[in-house]
Amino acid sequence: MSTPFDLSALGPMGGLLGPMAQQMEAMKAQAAAQEVEGQAGGGLVKVTANGGLEIVAVHIDPKVAGDTEMLQDLLVVATNDALAKAQVLTAQAMQGMLGGLGMPPGLF
Repeated sequence: MSTPFDLSALGPMGGLLGPMAQQMEAMKAQAAAQEVEGQAGGGLVKVTANGGLEIVAVHIDPKVAGDTEMLQDLLVVATNDALAKAQVLTAQAMQGMLGGLGMPPGLF
């Protein structure tokens, strides 16, 4: 996996950034391969997202299928829950790599 930037202009520092960029991409891919589930209404609506912040599945209990307004609300809540959990996956992966660099929390 190559980086889209020409790091040779950075001198010796550029040699360090290339492998770091590759490691970051590998960690992002690893996080993207993991899935989390958000839910609402006590599990009536479940949304699965991956660490790449993509929605990969939606499950709707038939009990709420006839109530469009409630279903819409539950979908929003479950999707936001799933995406928040997926962001945590990505942040944990990045924190693991950058933790020793003294980066401020919440940057990734």
